[in-house]
Amino acid sequence: MKTNLLAVFLLLFHFSSFGAVILQYHHVSGTTPKSTSITPEQFAVHLKYLQENSFNVVPLSQIVDNIKNQQPLKNKTVAITFDDAYIDVLTNAKPILDEYNFPYTIYVNPGIINRNEGALIKGMNSHYLSWAQLKALGDEGVIIANHGFEHDSLTRITDNLSQQQWLEQQTTLLLKAEAIIKEKTGQSWYYFAYPYGEFSPEIQHWVKENNFIGFSQQSGAVGLYTDLTSVPRFPASMPYDKISGLRDKLNSLPFNIKLQGEQAKTIFEFKQTKSITFNIETEDFYKSGLNCYISGLGKQKIIWQGESSFTINFSSDLPIGRVRCNCTAASISKPGRYYWYSKPWFVLKTGGEWYHL
Repeated sequence: MKTNLLAVFLLLFHFSSFGAVILQYHHVSGTTPKSTSITPEQFAVHLKYLQENSFNVVPLSQIVDNIKNQQPLKNKTVAITFDDAYIDVLTNAKPILDEYNFPYTIYVNPGIINRNEGALIKGMNSHYLSWAQLKALGDEGVIIANHGFEHDSLTRITDNLSQQQWLEQQTTLLLKAEAIIKEKTGQSWYYFAYPYGEFSPEIQHWVKENNFIGFSQQSGAVGLYTDLTSVPRFPASMPYDKISGLRDKLNSLPFNIKLQGEQAKTIFEFKQTKSITFNIETEDFYKSGLNCYISGLGKQKIIWQGESSFTINFSSDLPIGRVRCNCTAASISKPGRYYWYSKPWFVLKTGGEWYHL
């Protein structure tokens, strides 16, 4: 009996040490802004690579359910997501996805889709999917999820509103968006992708209180210990669309890293923060092989604080704008694969003014 229990434990440990990767796309087109686009030809290269290398491409809901129920994630699991519901997802991406029979998720802004309907009635061209098109895709198995009523950052509080008033207003809009999605498509997953990837600990708490799962835009693999208020996704559009770079991301493993108190904050004014300390609960790597890079600053010096935490004293002030600290380390037990974690900051101008989107 003890032998059987040990075997079960080892099996669960083996699978729980794996994770999943969620890919984030916007446009699939060669004529849209490069920063949010991948060409149809390169998108086809991505999907071919997934198939030829035996990746387990699943609906996003399967990954979320596994985390919720603490059920082991199968090795090399991947989910595909699209933000903003652009028409080229239907015209350019869908034929390629259908060829491989891969499931996917589309995050929509009902306010934008509603205005799009008005444009269609007037015979104008539209860059967005219609509700009828979204319903048809949903009926085929595509997950239709919430990207906010409008594409407004939740962190940028309107003047003269307290944070409590702002969140009450946003609660109404988020639930309104979810209700419209359910009315138009029959789906209500309570999945919410943060517009522009911007969030804060207060927003995370608010998302949890409203029973949503929050999806962000910082890189990193997903594991059983992933915080369901900031589920990471790997941006896969240009300039991150080359297979040479995507390969390591697709094979990445989830770092079990925790941030507490001040360390969990994401919004700072320029020059307001100078360091960060990570608490790490993963042991399957050599400390000497841990590397952390901050966008705009490059590789950072790591100072270990005992066995399970390390500090980075920034080599310079974090630049204004969206900033990431990516930490990776080679796995000891899985040669050729890397643990990957990303910490986002949203650095304001001096005086608290937001940077331009």
